[in-house]
Order: sequence, then C-alpha cells, then structure tokens
Amino acid sequence: MVIWLLKTFSPLLEQLEVLSTGDSRVFLTARIALASLSSFLIALLLGPLAIRWLEKRFRERVDSASEKLNEIHASKNATPTMGGIFIIGSILISTLLWADLANRYVQLGILTAAGFALLGAYDDWIKLSTTQNGLKPRQKLVVQILFSGFVGTLLYFSNTSLNSGLDLIMPVTRLTFYLGIFFIPWAIVVMTGSSNAVNLTDGLDGLASGCMVFAGSAFAGLTYLAGHKVMAEYLQVPYIPGAGELSILLGAAVGAVLGFLWFNCYPAQVFMGDTGSLPLGALLGFAALVIRQEALLVIAGGVFVVETLSVIMQVFWFRRTGNRLIACSPLHNHYLFKGQHEMKIVVRFWICSALLAIIAIASLKIAT
Repeated sequence: MVIWLLKTFSPLLEQLEVLSTGDSRVFLTARIALASLSSFLIALLLGPLAIRWLEKRFRERVDSASEKLNEIHASKNATPTMGGIFIIGSILISTLLWADLANRYVQLGILTAAGFALLGAYDDWIKLSTTQNGLKPRQKLVVQILFSGFVGTLLYFSNTSLNSGLDLIMPVTRLTFYLGIFFIPWAIVVMTGSSNAVNLTDGLDGLASGCMVFAGSAFAGLTYLAGHKVMAEYLQVPYIPGAGELSILLGAAVGAVLGFLWFNCYPAQVFMGDTGSLPLGALLGFAALVIRQEALLVIAGGVFVVETLSVIMQVFWFRRTGNRLIACSPLHNHYLFKGQHEMKIVVRFWICSALLAIIAIASLKIAT
C-alpha cells in the first residue's frame, strides 16, 4: 500500500530515486525495518486477543507415543495452540503495508505462507476437534508436495531467463550444477523438507520461534544482497532482480515471530501449532530457492536440519536393530530425557542457531 502511494506521486519519487537502495526505487532498507517493526507490534496487539479466542476453542492435547514424554509435558496440557494464526496474520498485514505487491517473488511468498498456513490450520483443527491425531502423515505430505510443486513450477518459469537462476550453488567453493527442469522436483524437496523441519523442531517453549528469528534474519539479509546488483557482484552471488522485495516479507516474518515469542517463551501462553510452523519453514525454503542459496539454508537452518536428521536416524536405527539411537527424538527430547531443564535446552539451541546464521553469512565473503 505504502509503495503504491509513493509510486503514484511520481515527481516526488524522481527526486527520491537517488537515495534508493538496490533494485528498489523506494527505500528498501527503511521498508524492511518498518515491516519488521510493524509486524512485531501487530503480533503484540493481536496476541492477547488471539490467545483468549484460542483458549475457548483450541487447547493442546499432550498425547504422544511416549509415556515419559507425556509426563514431562503434562503441565503443557490445555495450553492454547494454533497461535500461528496471529503470526501469519501479522506477516500478511505488514507485507501488504510495506512490500511492492506487483513483485512476483512477493506474490509467490504470500501464496506460500497462506497455502501452508491453511494446511497447518486444517491439520490442527482435525487434531483438536476430533479423536484423530491430525491428518495422516501421507495425506499431509501429498498436499505439501502438490503445493510446493505448483510454487516451484511458477518459480522455474520466472528464473529460467536469469543468469544462474536454475543453478545449484555450493558455498565457499562456488561450484555450480545446472538443474534445468529438475529445478521443480528440487523445489519440492527444499520447501517440503524445510516446512517439516521447522514443524519437528516446534516441541519446546520458544525453541522453533527463537531459531526461526536467527535463520529468518539471515535470509532477510541474503535476499537483500541478492537483489542489490552491486553487492551481489561484489560477493559473487547470483543477482536476482526483484529479490530484494522478498526481504520485506522475511523481515515481517522475523518481526511477527519475535512478537509471538513474547507469549511463547517459557512458560508458554500459546503454541504456534502446524498453523505457524509449516508456513514459516516453507517461507525459508522458498527464499532459498529464489536466491539460489539452498546450501546456505542447510547452514543457517542447521538446528532444523539436525532435529530432522535425528528423527530419520532414530527411525532407521530402530527398524534395523530394535534399539534407540538416542533416548527420544527429535534431538531436543533426548536432552529432556537426560534431565536437562527445558529453558537450558532452548537457549543452547538458540545459541547454536545464531552461530550458524553468522557462519552462513560469513561464508559469502570467504570465497571472494
């Protein structure tokens, strides 16, 4: 909305153009900051209203396959969940205010956030309104694959004409692999995997949201750099015209998650549920695909990756040997079973996430 108003007053815009940043004609840096701040404030305002509404309708039901885990989490029973509603609401409102809605990446980003949020909300609704434990894993995966494939196809046609727009780039070494049409199945793997990784990490108060702040901030910066021709050339990363606008959407996501964390920190007043975790993970995957930095997503989102691998390895090892590799997966539950306090686990995971985000950004300069 704001950028539309500025573009409407073209004489003023021509005078301000010399102060613009990157490929945006209208104060991109300032709009990123304003998007983050406004999204944070909107989340703070919506939070109490949403929590009161959710308390009457959707409360967490602690019912895992592990009796010990149920015992540890007994105090979380009946905590309001589906808090992702006001996370996504804050992101969308802030993006509508500050982003260029004519930008194709902003449009696809909004579509990604809204689509995965609807899937998560439906899964949460089934879980909390019936005796079923949400959608069957296969059902959820099929929807994620179909939606990721749709977005990936649109992104494929958008990036085909760009230099390195379909390349898979390795950090530091700068090795590249041309994906071509295989970009679409690769997009499915990245978006679906990232979405589920954040979902698996969402098991302790503030864990997923805190790690999302660091990973999201890293990719807000990376999308900004990818959309800035001078900086992209200096850092030898693909220049993706228009990608800078996506940093507004990611900035809004970081602000919204910070606002949510205000209520989600230990002891949590609300959980995000699949309504929040699925779209937040998908947004990270989408941003990585746009700027061709999926390898950096593995680094910046390293906590999410390790949590996912811990589940995969646990299942594989148990099926092969009948024994458990760790006490309980995902990895954060292993430390719970070892007697560590929840808050200590969360803060240590945050520290790891912050360090990994720094490493991901630093790797851009190592090879230049």
